[in-house]
Amino acid sequence: MFFKKITFLYILFVSLAITAQVDEKKLDNLVKETLRTFDVPGISVGILKDGKIVYAKGHGVRSLTNKKEMNENTLVGVASNSKGFTCFALAMMVDEGKLNWDDKVRKYIPEFQMYDAWVTEQFTVRDLVTHRSGLGLGAGDLMFFPEGNDFTVKDIINNVKHLKPVSSFRSEFKYNNNMFIIAGEVLKRVSGLSWEEFIENKIMKPVGMSNSKASYNRVTNKSNIIDAHTRADGKVIQIPHDWSETANAAGGIVSNVKDMLTWGNFLMNDAVTKEGKRLLSEKEFHELWQLQTPLKVRKGDWYNSNFRGYGLGWFVTDVKGGYKQVYHTGGLIGTVTQFTMIPDLDLAIVVLTNQMNGSAFNTITNTIKDSYLGYEDRNWLITFGERNAKYLKYNDDLKATVFAKVEEAKKNPNLPKPSKIVGTYQDNWFGDVVISHDGMSYTIKCKRSSYLFGELLPYNQTTYVAKWNNRSYDADVFVQFTFDENGKAQSATIKYIAPITDFSFDFHDLNLKKVN
Repeated sequence: MFFKKITFLYILFVSLAITAQVDEKKLDNLVKETLRTFDVPGISVGILKDGKIVYAKGHGVRSLTNKKEMNENTLVGVASNSKGFTCFALAMMVDEGKLNWDDKVRKYIPEFQMYDAWVTEQFTVRDLVTHRSGLGLGAGDLMFFPEGNDFTVKDIINNVKHLKPVSSFRSEFKYNNNMFIIAGEVLKRVSGLSWEEFIENKIMKPVGMSNSKASYNRVTNKSNIIDAHTRADGKVIQIPHDWSETANAAGGIVSNVKDMLTWGNFLMNDAVTKEGKRLLSEKEFHELWQLQTPLKVRKGDWYNSNFRGYGLGWFVTDVKGGYKQVYHTGGLIGTVTQFTMIPDLDLAIVVLTNQMNGSAFNTITNTIKDSYLGYEDRNWLITFGERNAKYLKYNDDLKATVFAKVEEAKKNPNLPKPSKIVGTYQDNWFGDVVISHDGMSYTIKCKRSSYLFGELLPYNQTTYVAKWNNRSYDADVFVQFTFDENGKAQSATIKYIAPITDFSFDFHDLNLKKVN
């Protein structure tokens, strides 16, 4: 559903003007309009101010199938908001003297190797959780994304040595999930507990997050949990939950608005529980929110920020007048979430959704945040709504153009014969990709990721399009072949058709060589 222009009078009605306290009715209206604008089935929102929950409510439905209402207790996979828990757990091990941030990873995982031998020896625990490995955005994520693969943590540790860096070590920020998976293994070997057991027993229980679990599979009562939804071929549909348990340390936690606000209250209380128990020393807690890997602040930044970067499991920046903001977002196939804290204002904002559209959580978070920072209404609903509509149209137009060319290419008499293309193509970390032909059409299948299979359609004489059977992935790709002097395919590379494809579909990192 494309954004429909909203009249000025309506914007005045739904805009949020929270100067001293939350205007619950206006916030309700804003969230409801956000649901419609971005075609999101359900959103839950929470605000903590001065140690008190001032808003905790769900809107819309948790599932398009059962139509049950979303509420403040509805469970949602918070995805990469789990990374803050992983780093908190590692900091607890530092407090106990079992670990140092600058210990070499090989001290705990001797088999750990990166592509470069020098980097392997220098790589620290701190490097694992600060996105400065030198690897590209999402490199290796296909080992756990999407669900249905057979890679283990051991496989990931063994395979990262095949991932080629795109920048020098510690020189650039490039978001990477696999390093957090390996950090979870460090925690396991140091603590003697699985990552899941540690998070639930050492953090969630003492903090008071009574309804949260460290992974989807550990949720025994699914009576109030979302179904995932995404836009597939222009329409929002319900899809199965998708997450590999292998990657829990990077994004496995399932929680709700009330528990996430409890987590925020605990953190802004200097890591002291409601019962007065300190779970982390002041020194180590301070370290978590210190800038480790810098990021650029764009010119004309919306919040007049002077700096931005990544700490230990958290993004850190300053907003309007130097208030420190600590935050993270998270995304799975079918859901996105946002968690924001401004400790100087004793303010935490949680937005959990069951559809893959970050414009929705940005609209709500920015509007709430602006009210407490003293900005006049900046109409984020219009800003993000118009931007979202243009972005979706741009991606849809790209895909339509490509598939129109596919229809033309099907008539090309000069396409390679099937015998020149079919066979097994192997990548040294992802394994085999099999291309076959049944006399009528091609299929493509990733052997170690069973849900990644589909049609292989001609685009031109050297390039084909992989159209995945699961349309919810929105991740169709070009498959470009190289041929020998006899016209027989020898290798292939893959790249996205449209930028809307989730970066964790890192097909571009594959270097496929034909092996038979």
